[in-house]
Amino acid sequence: MEGAEAVFDPWSPDFVDDPYPAYAELRARGRVHHFGPSDQWLVPHHADVSALLRDRRLGRTYRHRFTHEEFRRTAPPPEHEPFHVLNDNGMLDLEAPDHTRIRRLVAKAFTPRTVERLRPYVEDLADRLVRDLVADGGGDLAARVAEPLPVAVIAEMLGVPEGDRHLLRPWSAAICGMYELNPSAGTARRAVAASREFSGYLRELIAARRAAPGDDLVSGLIAAYDEGESLSEQEMVSTCALLLNAGHEATVNATVNGWYALFRHPAQLAALRADPAGLLPTAVEELLRHDTPLQLFERWVLDDIEIDGTVVPRGSEVALLFGSANHDPAVFDRPEELDLARADHPHLSFSAGTHYCIGAPLARLELAASLGALLRRAPSLRLAAVPERKPNFVIRGLRGLVVEV
Repeated sequence: MEGAEAVFDPWSPDFVDDPYPAYAELRARGRVHHFGPSDQWLVPHHADVSALLRDRRLGRTYRHRFTHEEFRRTAPPPEHEPFHVLNDNGMLDLEAPDHTRIRRLVAKAFTPRTVERLRPYVEDLADRLVRDLVADGGGDLAARVAEPLPVAVIAEMLGVPEGDRHLLRPWSAAICGMYELNPSAGTARRAVAASREFSGYLRELIAARRAAPGDDLVSGLIAAYDEGESLSEQEMVSTCALLLNAGHEATVNATVNGWYALFRHPAQLAALRADPAGLLPTAVEELLRHDTPLQLFERWVLDDIEIDGTVVPRGSEVALLFGSANHDPAVFDRPEELDLARADHPHLSFSAGTHYCIGAPLARLELAASLGALLRRAPSLRLAAVPERKPNFVIRGLRGLVVEV
């Protein structure tokens, strides 16, 4: 097993710009690779990633079974506590029974039927945002459409006042910096500050909703808490932060990554414009697969596992490479090609198993709404400038996407 460092370099601008050739090399070299710089085991094949997402010998946390000392891991530094209190009490970083209990309460807001009731609001908002972009002759698609649509939708669901919504994106960006590999001290400081501010804001919002309940998810969580559903206030704060962050971060990046891919594949864009009704459902799935917004998902090894003869011991951390899995030729025919008519889409962009993205139906609705509005109102939309990639690897996106009509 050759060193993964020879091909996997998540801090290199060239790798961040296009990691998919390196993934192909990793898959060719084997099914699991130890990566020294982050002390993780990289898993690049679709079958292994899919299986491990469902394997109960792995977990998003180990604290439900082990202390830091028992797991041979160092506790986070005390100065990072505001981030970890906020992050570690959300359902994404919990395991059963806590994860099951919180997910059951939140899932009621994200059923397909509930999401379908949001369709008129989402489609109307997407249409208004696109109409304004077209009226101005173009602009930054990220700032004008990709960001405000999902931010407004998830904020509306949680009851965040419209005047406060501009706070959410900066807080989210700062907090999500901690999900990158080996985040810097500066990244940690910004994440801690954002976590402290975000937590304070959410506590005030919860207090306001407790005094004057509304028809929103925060009020619903408060009602469940008051009825003895065993949801602590910190769990409520962390759950709201997770929903506000995850409720827009992936959709923003999927939108800009998707449109950049379409501009670089003009024949596919022309086919979509010629038959939007027929191609839009599969186009959404293909764009999510082709340039995956979340490239990597981490899990702790709670009990020894074996991958292709290699024992990955308890106490290790595995890095499940979603971007690589979504380009595995064992599952996807001609995976490097963008094929909007691709019918079979077992992509892992929304994860799998117990931590499958609870907001996947809403994300699909938002992506289809913005794509449809842009195809309808801006049939001559074109790229005005080559965009710059964000330096992040784990959460893959663009700094902006300037277009013109």
